Amino acid sequence: MARYRTLLTGTLIAALAASTASADTLREALVSTYDTNPTLTAQRESLKATDATVAIARAQGRPQVSATAGVNKDLARSGILDTGGKGPTLSVGVDLSMPLFTGGRVSNSISAAKTRVEAGRATLRGVEGDVFTSAVSAYMDVIRNRAIVELNQNNVKVLQTNLEATNDRFQIGDVTKTDVAQSQARLELGRANLATAIGQEASSEQEYRRVIGHEPGDLAPPPPLPPLPATPEEAVRIALASNPDIEASNRQAQAAGYDVNVARASRLPSLSAGVSETYVNALGGSIGGVPRTGTQTTAGVNAVIPIYQGGGPAAQIRQAQAIQGQSQEQAVGTERSVVAQTRSAFASYKASQEAISSQQTAVQANELALEGARAERSVGTRTVLDVLNAEQELLNSQVALVTARRDAYVAGFQLLNAMGQAEAQDLGLDGGPLYDPLGNYRRVAGDWNDWSSDRRHPVVATPIATPAETGAALSPTVTRGVTPPKQ
Repeated sequence: MARYRTLLTGTLIAALAASTASADTLREALVSTYDTNPTLTAQRESLKATDATVAIARAQGRPQVSATAGVNKDLARSGILDTGGKGPTLSVGVDLSMPLFTGGRVSNSISAAKTRVEAGRATLRGVEGDVFTSAVSAYMDVIRNRAIVELNQNNVKVLQTNLEATNDRFQIGDVTKTDVAQSQARLELGRANLATAIGQEASSEQEYRRVIGHEPGDLAPPPPLPPLPATPEEAVRIALASNPDIEASNRQAQAAGYDVNVARASRLPSLSAGVSETYVNALGGSIGGVPRTGTQTTAGVNAVIPIYQGGGPAAQIRQAQAIQGQSQEQAVGTERSVVAQTRSAFASYKASQEAISSQQTAVQANELALEGARAERSVGTRTVLDVLNAEQELLNSQVALVTARRDAYVAGFQLLNAMGQAEAQDLGLDGGPLYDPLGNYRRVAGDWNDWSSDRRHPVVATPIATPAETGAALSPTVTRGVTPPKQ
């Protein structure tokens, strides 16, 4: 599997690097997607939040230091409690505690947090692949729909010429009014199809804008896909070994197992050591020769032995076990989904490849048929309707060919994604350094400092609303969405 991944990755990188430089390329679109797509940038922040759970879990097993201070004055005393002074009294204390034994609660919490971080990294990889697949689909949709618009524009021009020629021949009595009506009807149908194609082109361009982050310019043809597996079984084997969604689901199930151990720890004794220092000062002065100040130092070991907790621990354990079972079942569901997606993408790719071959033949045959129908119409053995039908058949086969090429490329990339081969490292994007999910983890997972924090998050994803869409008089913050509160 590793050897296949290396070969596949190298081939894909080389193909993307060879893209045409005179127009926007698929590589450039993927770089823009990687840098600015909000789904991807938000998932990176989600992983950072998961990284912090490791430090939170570790903090439960570290020393805890707290201080107390207070000034108190008695308002009234009587009887045996009347010692002659009512204060005020200043008291200051410092407490240090250190957990010695927690029944495995801390260690299992740390293990669960680390495992969820690994699941989060796999999820980020999966989101990368899904977003890149959406970007490729948007890129190919624009190319397809622009080609269909061009085909329909040419068809309208041809039908307009046909109508003019038919009208001229009707004037000299060579054709009937029925022929003119048929030509007119076919022209209006062509115009309607062109309007529909233009609408689909605009829709695909807006999807491109949403996913990739800017309006599409002139798009270069995509580079060839790398060699794909020859059989669906081979593709599934690669997917089961490399698909990040499977890894994420398995890690989540493993983390849920640690959560069960955390819940079980609530039934076990816990042991902690503590040291406290207290200082007292009678600010109102000494009474009867008693010193005004005093200190007390205490050290000890404390054990908490649960005897009965109202059935709470058993309920928590059952809850954790049910969540673990849910995670295990979901892992099986993910495996099923990946197998189905892989086989579906493989079948779609193969079907589209066969459709390309058939449609190429159909286009060539329809070109010959149209040429023959026009020649035969000139000698009177074909009708105007026959020519119109031949023109429509040619257009249909041309549109089908363009669609099949788009479907084949998208299905091939979907297959790469299902096999876990459509991530940033596989595509060799050179728009800048790739995001390192380990960098934030190393920085925060072992942090001991209570006062450390990050700066306010700068929004990385780029908005796509133009000044015309937001209104030129609006403030700049409108284009950025909701302004975060000051920190």
